[in-house]
Amino acid sequence: MYTEKVMDHFMNPRNVGEIENADGVGEVGNVKCGDIMRIYIKVNGDIIEDVKFKTFGCGSAIAASSVATELIMGKTVEEALKLTNKQVVDELGGLPPVKIHCSVLAEQALKAAIYDYATKNDLHYEALKDFDPNEDHDHHDVVDIEF
Repeated sequence: MYTEKVMDHFMNPRNVGEIENADGVGEVGNVKCGDIMRIYIKVNGDIIEDVKFKTFGCGSAIAASSVATELIMGKTVEEALKLTNKQVVDELGGLPPVKIHCSVLAEQALKAAIYDYATKNDLHYEALKDFDPNEDHDHHDVVDIEF
């Protein structure tokens, strides 16, 4: 049911925790299913120097958070904004269709953290033009992956 990589990131998640005085914090979730994801970023220049997460949710949500932090560490903010839920799923070696929403949460939490950073620093990124961190997403209805 779950790939070895999903199980590894669930059992041994990377970058768990909080960043004190984070430059950006993003939180997204769906209280109906209990998945809540918070991502913290520390930016130096334009590089994401540190990233941490706290996730309350299933193993797939924890694994998606963990792998997403690995994929953006050391990237520029613009590069990090290009991260998609499909890349998260691919990096994990796949997720069951009913768990794809966990990868969407990871993508949205990252965008929310960068949105927070941009707002605090009066920065504007084209990739955030239509992003609303307060929009209530039902991540269970979103499927961007072809099977």
